Amino acid sequence: MRARIYQPAKTAMQSGTAKTKGWVLEFAPASAREVDPLMGWTSSDDTQSQVKLRFDTREAAQAYADEHGIAVDVILPKERKPNIRPRGYGENFATDRKGAWTH
Repeated sequence: MRARIYQPAKTAMQSGTAKTKGWVLEFAPASAREVDPLMGWTSSDDTQSQVKLRFDTREAAQAYADEHGIAVDVILPKERKPNIRPRGYGENFATDRKGAWTH
């Protein structure tokens, strides 16, 4: 049984960083998915692929995996540099703006 530990990225609907601070332990699929010929649904007999365990820290997730004998791959997150503009949002409406006023 193999699993991976990672920090989830923010969704496309998020502008903030909510729900991205924790760590997730997710099991790798053990068998391939099959398509049902009658209905066309995708199914699998692997129930472990549905399990996602959430932890506050990476160390807690690794300790859980070690305690239960689970082989894990740890995927470290890529750090984002902050996008901070000098004058912020108000710069869009400044009267001393040097660029072209497009809106």
